[in-house]
Amino acid sequence: MPTALPRPAAGVPRDYHFPEFQTRILGNGVRLVVAPLHRHPVVTTLAVVEAGATRDPVGEEGLAQLTTRALAEGTATMDALALALRLEGLGTTLDTGADWDSAIVQVTALASRVDDAFAVLAEVLRAPAFPEQELGRLRAERLADLAQLRAEPRGLADVFFSRLLYEPASRFARMAGGDEASVPRLTREAVARFHAAYYRPDATALMMVGDLDMEHAVRLATTHLGDWGGSAPPVTEPADRQRHGEPRVHLVHKADAPQSELRVGHVALPRLHPDYFPMVVMNAILGGLFSSRLNLNLRERHAFTYGAHSAFDWRRAASPFEISTAVETAVTGDALREILAEFARIREEGVTDDELSLAVSYLVGVFPVRFETTAEVAGGLANVEIFRLPSDYFFTYRDRMRAVTAADVHRVARAHLNPGRLQVVIVGDANAIRERVEGMGIGPVRVYDPSEAEDGA
Repeated sequence: MPTALPRPAAGVPRDYHFPEFQTRILGNGVRLVVAPLHRHPVVTTLAVVEAGATRDPVGEEGLAQLTTRALAEGTATMDALALALRLEGLGTTLDTGADWDSAIVQVTALASRVDDAFAVLAEVLRAPAFPEQELGRLRAERLADLAQLRAEPRGLADVFFSRLLYEPASRFARMAGGDEASVPRLTREAVARFHAAYYRPDATALMMVGDLDMEHAVRLATTHLGDWGGSAPPVTEPADRQRHGEPRVHLVHKADAPQSELRVGHVALPRLHPDYFPMVVMNAILGGLFSSRLNLNLRERHAFTYGAHSAFDWRRAASPFEISTAVETAVTGDALREILAEFARIREEGVTDDELSLAVSYLVGVFPVRFETTAEVAGGLANVEIFRLPSDYFFTYRDRMRAVTAADVHRVARAHLNPGRLQVVIVGDANAIRERVEGMGIGPVRVYDPSEAEDGA
């Protein structure tokens, strides 16, 4: 039998410098952020608009996402087919989307075609046609997605967790893409009104990354956006208070379900918080990595699941912290017990130096990998705009991550993980698991029918 070769030792991490960038503001308020990367033969142009789901009017939830998706369905001079053919001729595609805080429109093209690609993006931003036929198709697609979401336990658990986490009046208590009640109300008139109100120059930032310089970028932006007028309404952040101030268990009954989907968490911190870096390290140790405590416990030690993890869904407002996994019905109570034990342990005992070293090394090591393309760099710059981060955020990221200590992790775990506010959502066979869960004494237990996610639960 041949002798196994020794495993190569880890090398010393190489220095990494996030690309330098400059910012200019046009006379109408458009922010232009340019990162010249001349070694790349392409240019990514990414527009960020203050037109996310938090802007949706009450009763018209999903309007921001529908508006953004409809941008790609034609403009004042091109119908959907003509727009698609134009993009194909440029060798590119148009990517659109909206999350809670913002909407984006993005195109990546060869540097030799950037002028034409920018012209298309500018027309999409300023003069979308919103054809009724295409809007009807997009509404039907959303309703079909919702039907599938309601039927699938994983999606149902996510819906109930979000719905029950924030107070009912909060925009965060309704799905970003809208639900069965709101989507049919999203008329063409509503879409056009939303676009006219929020797609404005003073609410728009442009990231341009690749083989161009600032002078070229300013010339393009001035030519195609310089005469764009109007002002967007001021940003008003939605209410972000938690619905229940004490621990509760919410059982969503799926008769004879062989598995249970578990969600455990509470409303936590906004993205722009001074404890962000130690909280990221804490989460990596608790449930953010494959070698995390939750995964080693539930998957490796007890074989309850294929995987368990924790995460923050970062937003400008107070963001959710969530632990999630799926387990067999018979071990639902045992898995929940271990989740709560790990939640308590990181608060009470802190973390070891080995755990800290592994988490920090990983987070520092993968940082450069996240910015290998022009689109990824543009996305990073967009996050600076969306979350209003300091301009040196990426240049100091690795040093700030390396500066996190075990004491920092313990401190933020005790300060920001709150067992007195934990909400537990379980989608599964309530008849099989209710007695065991009630016996754990977590808090009041309520059983829901899956359809109750539609009326506020």
